[in-house]
Amino acid sequence: MTVEIYPGLTVGGIGTLPLDVVQRDGGLKVLQAMLSGELPAPPMCRTLAFSMREVEDGRVVFSGMPSADHLNPLGTVHGGWTATVMDSALGCAVFSVIKPGEAYTTIEFKLNLVRPVLPGMGEVFCEGKIVHRGRTIATSEAWLRDKNGKLLAHGTETCAIFPIENLMR
Repeated sequence: MTVEIYPGLTVGGIGTLPLDVVQRDGGLKVLQAMLSGELPAPPMCRTLAFSMREVEDGRVVFSGMPSADHLNPLGTVHGGWTATVMDSALGCAVFSVIKPGEAYTTIEFKLNLVRPVLPGMGEVFCEGKIVHRGRTIATSEAWLRDKNGKLLAHGTETCAIFPIENLMR
C-alpha cells in the first residue's frame, strides 16, 4: 500500500519495523528495504511530511516539505520539526552501519539553526553521514539545506549501540 507523504514523495507503507528482521538483517539492509517500500516508513513521517530518499553505508538523505501545519506562534517552522528531520538523518546514518544483532538509540544531539525554515519554501534536504562507529558508541553529522543548497541547519549526534535483545522483551 503506497502512502503519499507530500506531493512527489510516497512510501510503501506506514508502521514500525519488525525487530526480528532488524536483528537478522542489520541496519543497511533494513533501510534499503524501507526505501524500496518492502518495509514501512515510521508514522511520524506522514505526520511531519518528511522521509528518507537515499541510503548507502554510512550516509542517508531525507527530504521534507515544511508547511503551515508546522508553524510556531511567530509564523516560522517550529525548531522541533527541523530537529526531528535532522535526528532522523543523524540516527539513520548510524543505523546504516548497525550489524545484525545490534540496535541503537540517540543519547545526545546538538543542532545549530542558522536560517529560518519557512512554509512555502519547498522541499528541504538533510544529509546525514557517519563520523565514527565504535563498539558501543557512534557519532554522525548532518546538514539541512533548501532546494538551492543554502544551509538552514547543521548538527551532530551520539548514539549508543547495544544488543537488539534489549528491545525484544
